[in-house]
Amino acid sequence: MRDILNQTARRIPAGSLYILGAALAGWMIFAALTGLSGPDPVKALERGFGERGLQILIATLLITPLRWAGINLLKFRRPLGLLGFGFISLHFASWLGLDMGLRWSEILNDLLKRPYIIVGFAAFLLLLPLALTSNNLSIKKLGAATWRRLHWLVYPATLAGAVHFVMIGKVYTVESGLYLAAVVALLTARWARSQKRTPQTA
Repeated sequence: MRDILNQTARRIPAGSLYILGAALAGWMIFAALTGLSGPDPVKALERGFGERGLQILIATLLITPLRWAGINLLKFRRPLGLLGFGFISLHFASWLGLDMGLRWSEILNDLLKRPYIIVGFAAFLLLLPLALTSNNLSIKKLGAATWRRLHWLVYPATLAGAVHFVMIGKVYTVESGLYLAAVVALLTARWARSQKRTPQTA
């Protein structure tokens, strides 16, 4: 099974994920414009973009544990990360333009006073330098070690995104809890792996 997955992954161009992501975003916008997304298309679009972004970021974090198991999807990590940021950006833009109507005084007030918005905005800011440096030129300029350390920000960013998703709801839901549990599990697995690699000192 592992060999089949690796062989299949080698045949799929990494760039095809951008096409799939654009098609998904386009469908979501079409659904909102035509009423297919429900009675409140703005909220559906805003939430949908955010949820897809979080799902894609979680998928990005899964690539390393899968590699530990011998499944190599590493070539998809960059496009997945950029797609995750793209959907989070669309989520943020939907909130700014469609939900808040670019009323900047109200936007600033929410950014300063509403905890779930503060957490969500923090996640966006953490992702921004990762998106800007997800290219070979940045790796060359920063150096591989510095670049890798910078991109560890994906972990707190995704955790903040999951917490934001939980906080958006008025009540706790199984769905939001599962997202948060998945991120915590991936963070814990990465931490445990790093501890095993760290030499024990007396």
